[in-house]
Amino acid sequence: MLLRSFAVALVATCSLLSYQTAPQTSQAIPQPGEPAPDFTLADSTGLAVKLSAYKGKVVLLDFWATWCGGCKVEIPWYVEFQNKYRNDGLRAIGVSMDDDGWKSVRPFLEKHKLNYRVVIGNQDLANRYGGLPFLPMTLLIDRNGTIAESHPGVVDKQAFENKIKALLQKSPAR
Repeated sequence: MLLRSFAVALVATCSLLSYQTAPQTSQAIPQPGEPAPDFTLADSTGLAVKLSAYKGKVVLLDFWATWCGGCKVEIPWYVEFQNKYRNDGLRAIGVSMDDDGWKSVRPFLEKHKLNYRVVIGNQDLANRYGGLPFLPMTLLIDRNGTIAESHPGVVDKQAFENKIKALLQKSPAR
């Protein structure tokens, strides 16, 4: 319980610190049942990551930052989920929202050994996802490219894993 309270406090801190000076957007946060806004961004090796190319997979899309305590709580869980469910069709994508981009993210990746692709987000992408008023912000996208879950703040690990398992059992619509 104490760990959960600590995680909640970290989320509150990340939420308050995130994008204090970013321009406000009138776009709403995409909701479950809506198509996930597509993007193409380069990963740490320079290869393009296009969200729509993951159609047919269940995507865990995590908006995070190296300075966000709640993000650091969740990332090991997402590494675990990627290991556990990769063969069932799960693909995690981390979108760092660090202002200085790869300067902060590369050392973080070297230290933490993420097993999924990471890209650097930008203001345009943040706007398409409702301005990202909170970090972490994690979405589950079904095999059809539709948002199944949108979760601001630290997720409940077990509940989130259960949602992933349920999505992995569903076939894509034809």
